Amino acid sequence: MKSKILITGLLLSAAIIGGCSAGGSGAKDTMDHSKMDHSNMSEEEMQQMNGEMESSEMENGHMSHTNPLALNDSTGENELALPPLLKPQEGEENIYTITAQIGETEIFDGIQTKTLGYNGSFLGPVIQVNEGENVTFRTKNELDETTTFHWHGVDIPGTGDGGPHNYVEPGQSKDIKFTVNQEAATLWFHPHPEGATAEQVYQGLAGLIYVEDARSKTLDLPNEYGINDFPLIFQDKQFDDNKQLNYKLAHNEDGAIGDTLLINGTINPKLTVGQEKVRLRLVNGSNARNYTYRLNTGDEFQQIATDGGLINKPNKLREITLTPGERAEIIIDFSKYDAASDIALLNESGAILLPFTIDEQKSSNPSNIPTNLNDYMVTDEERKLPVSKKLELFGMGNMVAINNKQFDMNRIDFTQKQGETEIWEIYNKSDMMGGMTHPFHIHGTQFKIVSIDDQEPPASEQGWKDTIAIDAGETFKLAVKFNNKGVYMFHCHILEHEENGMMGQVEVN
Repeated sequence: MKSKILITGLLLSAAIIGGCSAGGSGAKDTMDHSKMDHSNMSEEEMQQMNGEMESSEMENGHMSHTNPLALNDSTGENELALPPLLKPQEGEENIYTITAQIGETEIFDGIQTKTLGYNGSFLGPVIQVNEGENVTFRTKNELDETTTFHWHGVDIPGTGDGGPHNYVEPGQSKDIKFTVNQEAATLWFHPHPEGATAEQVYQGLAGLIYVEDARSKTLDLPNEYGINDFPLIFQDKQFDDNKQLNYKLAHNEDGAIGDTLLINGTINPKLTVGQEKVRLRLVNGSNARNYTYRLNTGDEFQQIATDGGLINKPNKLREITLTPGERAEIIIDFSKYDAASDIALLNESGAILLPFTIDEQKSSNPSNIPTNLNDYMVTDEERKLPVSKKLELFGMGNMVAINNKQFDMNRIDFTQKQGETEIWEIYNKSDMMGGMTHPFHIHGTQFKIVSIDDQEPPASEQGWKDTIAIDAGETFKLAVKFNNKGVYMFHCHILEHEENGMMGQVEVN
């Protein structure tokens, strides 16, 4: 698995990124990377800008993204909280009510922290739906500010996608009706209002969606919620002296980074499991931090799914990296451990993310993971399609842009026909200091990675995706098809980059 470590690039002035302003006409569907050259700064200007960057980072109270603020180890003193399963509204078939609300949460013993949540004070529930169902998401806004409800990874009409056009004012409610038209997957939802996404997510607005289909229900995979099938929403936070989620303290133009990890909103978590195979649904719900997951024992685990569904066969790994917005499902075989075992999930720097406690009383007959999980493939026809859309990601801080433009709500950057597959070429342009990894997300669809730098993607990314981590200098080719009409966002999923303008719009007709 290639590294996805964030590398801070050079902060460039508006003169360097030509066309950085929010205005401008719509971009052509194809662009030549060679025509997107940028001027160089003098050594004196470089030193001045680097000094300003370091000063800004010190004021924000954390280190740069080259060497992000280290996470504290989990002490394992608190059992992991599980999001509640959301049931349809009583008396109504397939109507799910999701309310964004203000609350207080006891994250630290005896202290109430001001938070936001869906159907509760912090984070949200798991919505379970099935392929082929007609469902209604009844959304309500009980915040004191505008929000939206974005269904990240869901194949949904543009009017219900929850981008910045689909706002819900305080006190308002809105019904989102659609047919579930995708295979089994772990998806999520969060707000997406223009200029407020990063803070609202940081304060706690995030929930999960489980899609099941006929195939997934027949596979012998761990599927007992809270027994051998666990969602894990990873979010790093920075608390102030009063144990409050102080977004202004954590804010950085290249993404909020904190020193305290919450998993499902639990501080210092541990997870008690039986001596059996256990399924972990990993969700990177952080604003900007990457996580490389591995076991402290060095043992292998099996990946069974990407963002948008099951992969074809279990993929044995010793580590897997997720950038903001990405998900993966893995299975760890705990049958070979006992109550005395010291086993934990670590990150790339060795921080303890999640210690495991083995309960031998919960032992079960270990099942064999199926060798055939799905029939995903990139077709020969898709491989032969010409590139029809080129996107260049460039910059950092508040000088980020796509194709030399920053987001304009009134500008449509691309158009595409409903039901037609096109090849999108996404290039992350390096600068003189290297550049940053940009997690790139497209709304309203699941796409296929055709190639990375004209090579086959690694096995861990050979499955349906809605978010990809593009390292500086890399070029991805994606097979993208929209099954519905509407206007959809595409953007960097470092939430502060999205708000700084690293976002565009595609209209599907």
